[in-house]
Amino acid sequence: MKTTFTSRAALLASAFLCAPLLVLAAVPTQAEYTASKTAIGASYKTAKAACGSLKAHPKNVCIEEAKAKEKNERAELEFSHTGKAADGTQVKIVRAEGAYNVAKERCDAFRGNDKDVCVKEAKSVRVAALADAKVAQATAGARADAKEDVREAQYKVEVEKCDTQTGDGKTACIKAAKAIHGKP
Repeated sequence: MKTTFTSRAALLASAFLCAPLLVLAAVPTQAEYTASKTAIGASYKTAKAACGSLKAHPKNVCIEEAKAKEKNERAELEFSHTGKAADGTQVKIVRAEGAYNVAKERCDAFRGNDKDVCVKEAKSVRVAALADAKVAQATAGARADAKEDVREAQYKVEVEKCDTQTGDGKTACIKAAKAIHGKP
């Protein structure tokens, strides 16, 4: 029975968390963005309506899946619209939360220890996914800081090279170094 839970957790993790972020070649225009938001809302309503024919637990799982899908699509749309690293991290967080909510709802079909194990596995997958998102965010921040440090060091080298010149030559050299390295 434990392998069933582990397999389920692995499937959820691969379906919701390991899917690569869709990076669109072009940022959508405001009209495309608005149209996409409307389409996502309509898709959610359709998916939720399809759950209406189900009863009890399967209906609850279906609704939770529809909610997770809608939230994932909205987060991905926002990321494709802004392109911000924080929105990319938010996509990962939303996926983790959605997968957790669906898994937790699926666990309601079990009783006793089986349910406890199922819920703990769902939490474990969620914690791992959230930790991965935090690591990715921290790594991106560290890379940006390192890139800025390298650029600053290269600027200082260029300015130091300018010290061999005098007068207008030195001024022009410093001005060129500032332009190359984006300094005011």
